[in-house]
Amino acid sequence: MSEQELEKNLIEQLSSQGYEVISIKDEEDLVANFKIQLEKFNKLKLSDSEFKKIQVHLAGGSIFEKAKRLRDKFELMTDKGEIKYISFIDKECMENNVFQVTNQITMKGQYENRYDVTILINGLPLTQIELKKRGVQLKKAFYQIQRYQRHSFSYKALFQYIQIFIISNEENTRYFSNNGELRYEFTFPWTDEHNLKKNRLVDFTKSFLDKKHLWSMITKYIVTNETQKALMILRPYQYYAVEKIIDRVKNYPSFNGYIWHTTGSGKTLTSFKASQIIATLGEIDKVVFCVDRKDLDYQTAKEFNAFEEGSISKVEDTNEFVEKMVSGKKKVVVTTIQKLNNAISKPHYLKQMEKIKDKRIVFIFDECHRTQFGDTHKRIDEFFTNKQFFGFTGTPIFAENAVKYRTTKDLFGDCLHKYTIKEAIDDENVLGFSVEYYSTFNLKNKDGDDLSPDEMVENGIDTKEVYSNRERLEKIVDFIIENHNAKTSNREYQSIFAISNINTLIEYYHIFKEKNTNLKIASIFTYEANVDLANDEGTFEVEGDECKHPREHLDEMVADYNKMFGDNFNLNADNGFNSYFIDISKKIKERKIDILLVVNMFLTGFDSKYLNTLYVDKNLKYHGLIQAYSRTNRILNVNKPHGNIVCFRNLKKRTDEAIKLFSDENAIETVLMKSYSEYVVILNKYLETLKELASSSEEVDNLETEDNKLAFIETFKNILRVMNKLETFSTFDFKDFDIIQDDFESYKSKYIDMYDTLVGSKVKGDGGKTSVIDEIDFELELLTKDSINVAYIVSLLKNLDNKQNSFIKDVEYILKTVDSIPSLKNKKELLERFIEENREIFTIEVKEDVEDRLAEFMQREKEKAIQEMATEEELNLDKINEIVEKCEFTEKSADTTEIKESFLGKVSVLRLNKKIQNIQNKIDTILDKFNFFSM
Repeated sequence: MSEQELEKNLIEQLSSQGYEVISIKDEEDLVANFKIQLEKFNKLKLSDSEFKKIQVHLAGGSIFEKAKRLRDKFELMTDKGEIKYISFIDKECMENNVFQVTNQITMKGQYENRYDVTILINGLPLTQIELKKRGVQLKKAFYQIQRYQRHSFSYKALFQYIQIFIISNEENTRYFSNNGELRYEFTFPWTDEHNLKKNRLVDFTKSFLDKKHLWSMITKYIVTNETQKALMILRPYQYYAVEKIIDRVKNYPSFNGYIWHTTGSGKTLTSFKASQIIATLGEIDKVVFCVDRKDLDYQTAKEFNAFEEGSISKVEDTNEFVEKMVSGKKKVVVTTIQKLNNAISKPHYLKQMEKIKDKRIVFIFDECHRTQFGDTHKRIDEFFTNKQFFGFTGTPIFAENAVKYRTTKDLFGDCLHKYTIKEAIDDENVLGFSVEYYSTFNLKNKDGDDLSPDEMVENGIDTKEVYSNRERLEKIVDFIIENHNAKTSNREYQSIFAISNINTLIEYYHIFKEKNTNLKIASIFTYEANVDLANDEGTFEVEGDECKHPREHLDEMVADYNKMFGDNFNLNADNGFNSYFIDISKKIKERKIDILLVVNMFLTGFDSKYLNTLYVDKNLKYHGLIQAYSRTNRILNVNKPHGNIVCFRNLKKRTDEAIKLFSDENAIETVLMKSYSEYVVILNKYLETLKELASSSEEVDNLETEDNKLAFIETFKNILRVMNKLETFSTFDFKDFDIIQDDFESYKSKYIDMYDTLVGSKVKGDGGKTSVIDEIDFELELLTKDSINVAYIVSLLKNLDNKQNSFIKDVEYILKTVDSIPSLKNKKELLERFIEENREIFTIEVKEDVEDRLAEFMQREKEKAIQEMATEEELNLDKINEIVEKCEFTEKSADTTEIKESFLGKVSVLRLNKKIQNIQNKIDTILDKFNFFSM
């Protein structure tokens, strides 16, 4: 089926679903239709001047600001001096809105584009659908939308009101929200409530583009994230969970329920949206969002307020919580289970709380298996007479993993919606895990593996003595130091080290210090004021500090932390521990800590997309194991293929048991990545295909047909993906592959060259004929590592020594490295010239001057390039320098008006636009090439 037939069928289907089909040819038609529909929707007649005011109101601001404007009313001063409130969408009643569909609207911005299918609500284009015929990569439709956004969406006010994009090649369909920065990772398939995908366009249209459902997604299930200034649209499992909760609140107030959504799937956003909608219901007095610890109280309040500023009332202490519950105006309150327990159990607060015990209150418990299921839960249940409980968990308590607590079902009733880790990995919403088990002692089972924790107990072995053996701990630290860079892509990512107890953690910390490693190590653990100092032998000994209180060790760690980061944290100060905790959370997310040593903290509830490795010397099991592993599996980019789990205990059986319990019997192959040897086999098969296409890197230049070029691109991209996984293994060795490293690097250079040739010119807007390789996804992220950046190149330059015989070879390595990184490639010639002209500074004695000299060289070369451009284009040099400086500061392209003002002579109207575009391109090129240290 051609794209035209696909488009025609889609419009016919939408027509049968109640959409009015209209013809809109261009922007003029679009604006005219908008005026008609706006008048109809608001039941009034607008004069030209009144409509102009509305257009001006709608024209300003970013996509994010326009999304908020869409949902608000506009105060219009009419020609008669009266105030009229203009609405753009009815959020309360779907039937009051006008739904239309059109196709092939032609818009002219930087280029002329025609959009496949556009859905309008009350005349505003709110949903855009791009179609490709079957067999065409779905990403091609995505890249087309990216191009539209650059070329014409950004120029036209009404098209910036698009809320949802949809892409389809008939067999596969995905949706995503409109933002300034569009990323394919945030496109989602639609499903039914059982997580079965509606991939085919006809099925997707019937379900997702049902008028009531589309209206609901736009008005209720898009969240404006105030922190990121971005739109977030709920994924299908989030939508169904919220709908289930709302249904139960409205129709079954005496029944509770829980949501099982795997860790990392966005439970905070789901619970926020549920809380927000419940709070709008007239019969509800309060929504209490309850977390387990005060650190999560801070984190959750921050996340809630990111979704809607001021949306929740965060309580700092029990007094304030009671005040917010009894007389606060905000309907949503975030608190901890501890504060809630205090409020209903201590006489000091009971008199006040008695006033609301009969109010209609909905309680939402985050990570409900962590809440205190004993007396606290019972006390809350008995105190409030008109309450309803909902729990969220990624790892429910079942009969199999219940220890002394009842099951989640016992406490919360039915599971209202389920989304397991297997489903989340299938949907690419979280990553799988690469788990490696390392032998740390000579006690083996019949299979030759380390004894598991359970086997050690069965064999009567003193596990504490084995696990805390000093020699064993030192070997583990040596292993971590040796392999940490490989695990974290040269510290592009961070890690957590989960340790069995505080005693052993302190010893590990001291061993790391003794090794004088340059890794940034931090630690945090909770302590009791009257902790028992005695160990099994009757003494508490750590590093020879007999009977030293753990708190004193933590004070030392905080002192080291202050010295490392120039901070001044003090655990004795008011809120001292919490301030220290919050700063550690912040520094991990900012990638300033390499390894965080913990016992229990940070193993649940903490999210950072830059965490990719968990070292484990702790007996994890069931929900604790999945929770801890899941700190590492947040999606970031293609350079983070999985979470790395490095176990120094044999937890394989426990890992398999946990995955089966929280997914199903067949989930292990989905959740756990393949072994090193399996990936080696896969890589070598791809290498075989590569060499059939081009037996050497030089042969790549002789690929004549587009099909062969496309095959090379896809094959080498697959090689890079597998290589990316292999590099995280401690056993990684190029000798295992059917290619030597130099040849691999040569092929990689050809891959980059092909990108520059086939795509680079089109990205810069130079046009070019249509090709099957147009808009292909090269996934250049696979080639970039944060470790190979300006700082890395400068460090290589500083280590050059012109007195060494290896000088020429070292220079070649630097230039080859620069040439292999797309963002640095255009600086190769500059660096080569800098080294040639400044060879005398590359000695041990003066290497500290290298960075300053390079900065001065780049500045001189930039000034020369600007001078040459000014001469060639006949521009005022002072004015063009101002423009370049402004572009450098704002990180935006040069302003058209300012470029015109820099002209020394007159330019014909026919040449004007082309000349301005040419100058803009030259300025962009100069900034990209010469601003070396701002990368």
